[in-house]
Amino acid sequence: MSSDIACKLARNAGIAMSLASAVFLSACQVRPLYSEQSGVVEKLSSVGFSEAGGRVEQQVRNRLIFLASRGAGEAVNPQYHVEMRATSSVAETLLQQTGDTSRAGRVTVTVTYTLSAIADSRVIKAGSRQATALVDFSEQEFAKQRAIRDAENRAADQAAEFVGADLAAALSR
Repeated sequence: MSSDIACKLARNAGIAMSLASAVFLSACQVRPLYSEQSGVVEKLSSVGFSEAGGRVEQQVRNRLIFLASRGAGEAVNPQYHVEMRATSSVAETLLQQTGDTSRAGRVTVTVTYTLSAIADSRVIKAGSRQATALVDFSEQEFAKQRAIRDAENRAADQAAEFVGADLAAALSR
């Protein structure tokens, strides 16, 4: 008799768990980040960006404008504003044993940003992203400086990609 009750309880518990998981999973939705239904493409194209203060910051800004507008340029009447700052740092690695010079290094670009709605100045998303690019140093100073500049550009573009994905995710909600 008790085994019949235990079987019924186990079966009822299994049915209840199945129903609960079905209800839970039905609430989950997966959709592409840039789906037309979310309107994120239109929202991104109406984002304005703060003026750049330096070369690396200008590189990040240009890449963000390209990503947000899909190549169409800056928004004429932005509904959202991104205040951003970008910094770059160079770290030398692989020091030569015979001297105090480095043969390689890494360039890190850090971008801090705040996305807000222009209508009510409400902050939608704030954050910081960084990207690192590796660089080989030449013995010639000009070649070394050019390599650092190229690495800054690569890292700035990658950091802008990260920030662009953050902005798209925030505006899709």
